[in-house]
Amino acid sequence: MKSYRVFLLSPLLLLCFAAVALAQSWTAKLDKDVRFYQPTDLGILVVGTEKSLYALDSSTGEEVWRRKDVSLDETDIAPVPGTDLLLISLQKSDKARIEAVDLVTGNPIWRSDKIKGGVMHMAVDTSANLLAVVLAKDAKNRARDGFKRRPLVHVLDLASGNQLWDYEASEVELMPSRWFEDSDKEVDYTLDNYYPPAFIDGRLYLFYEGVTSFDARTGKARLREKYRVNEDGLALTEAEPIFDNRFIYVSGHGRVRAISRESGDTEWEAKDLGLTPEMLLIGDVLYVRTGGQFTRLKDGDTVERGSYGLSAIDARSGKLLWRYKGADKGITNLLVPGPNVLAVADRDDLIFVDAQTGKRTARVSHKIERASFGLLNERGDVVIGGQSEIAAFDPVSGRQLWRARHTPPGRGIFRTVGAIAARAASLYFRYGGTAMTAFRGVQIARVVSGLSWSGLTARSSISNLQTLATASRRRSSRDSQLKRFGILDRVDPSRQLDRLSRFLWHRERLATLRGQWMYFYTDLKTRDGNGLAGVNIENGRTEREVRLSDLDERFFADEALGVMFTASGERLFGHKLN
Repeated sequence: MKSYRVFLLSPLLLLCFAAVALAQSWTAKLDKDVRFYQPTDLGILVVGTEKSLYALDSSTGEEVWRRKDVSLDETDIAPVPGTDLLLISLQKSDKARIEAVDLVTGNPIWRSDKIKGGVMHMAVDTSANLLAVVLAKDAKNRARDGFKRRPLVHVLDLASGNQLWDYEASEVELMPSRWFEDSDKEVDYTLDNYYPPAFIDGRLYLFYEGVTSFDARTGKARLREKYRVNEDGLALTEAEPIFDNRFIYVSGHGRVRAISRESGDTEWEAKDLGLTPEMLLIGDVLYVRTGGQFTRLKDGDTVERGSYGLSAIDARSGKLLWRYKGADKGITNLLVPGPNVLAVADRDDLIFVDAQTGKRTARVSHKIERASFGLLNERGDVVIGGQSEIAAFDPVSGRQLWRARHTPPGRGIFRTVGAIAARAASLYFRYGGTAMTAFRGVQIARVVSGLSWSGLTARSSISNLQTLATASRRRSSRDSQLKRFGILDRVDPSRQLDRLSRFLWHRERLATLRGQWMYFYTDLKTRDGNGLAGVNIENGRTEREVRLSDLDERFFADEALGVMFTASGERLFGHKLN
């Protein structure tokens, strides 16, 4: 067995199987219509129908394993980050349980009858062998605002599933997984309008009622700082918490707070800032964006809320250093294209601001309808995008470098186009890196970055692109080694070596992968019909086209394999990306 382990994980072997895993097109016919499909870091697709749960090889579409006679919703399935485990929430009659299964074989690793409900969020501490699962019971109804449930937090031993402690939060408003024209149609609800919990230095932090922390092993509470989360029926109106050596920086209800990690006391508070959906900590200065575009919970529409601008706060004292109020409606996420330079786009212009003084240094018209997000490509160019257009600008002069536009085909599908655009943005942000936000050499403090999981970027529920840009800041299991609970011991090496090696290669490939393409649903120029056009964000060229006979807003791409996945009826398709 020892020699098998060494042989399996050798870099030469993984390189060999990288060639085997080249992209190919395939079709898989399942037993009923596809209800959902999700990617995993191991390159295994998890697919649910009305009758079965499938695990498919992403590169070939072949069945890896199958659980028959189960009818699951998307919120019943969740891959455990940093491990080879998949959580499955099962319910039959009045009996319910959570199972952790080996993602590669489908074999049960452990099960718990004490926890039940839809899996909403997770946090993992692999070094301490801890898993926090957040569930919600009976989280299904017609899409609307005001739907509330109590998040149920269970902290388990990661290897055995034994419960260490639990906690029931107060009622909070949940978010529909998607919206339909038929307002009476039931949908699954999620906690995608909240940031997932995180293990930090032996404590578990929750962000549903403000910020609360517990001793990770005993559940003893220490920090309870309550404030309003998700204001005015909008999703993610507060910024993702930032941790440094001394403080936790949080925002909500128009305020930014610095909370002592040692005592749990609020050290300082900056008031009357307005909605603060984004914060960046650079050195001893906290840069805050106020206002923006938000998803409305009751109908999924994108709405704008001000006031719009930027602020700089002394992170040690909470003193307001400067405030820039020159932005107009539709302000995008904040970028750092160079030392002492901030950039943001509003409805009309790309604006550059001196990070030390708050003075505007340049403003150029970007001419992008409803500019929704910004990013920096590998060259450091500022790239601004919307639902049908994307353009790059020089980070020094603001001169336009390139522009690409792909108009949606026909009328009457605006919501679908919005969902397609959000899904396309989530693909980039899933594979993106720190260059999305910051110029190399600028040290930006990380947001909560433990192994946490949320279905936000795995679903097409968010219809505005800015929310995805600001909410997907790198919670990824790619930052750590994979903790294995079933792969090596349960797979016959004589039969499964090829497949297993491809799965491990896939995860290693993700560790260095960076997204390069933004996709637009349009009338394809070189193919007969409509589909997705992929624009390379490095040069503005349309380098990919995927013909779609049936529009599927749930699509996603696996850049490691070069395959895009869509579903229609009982068939799942893997489209080769040129």
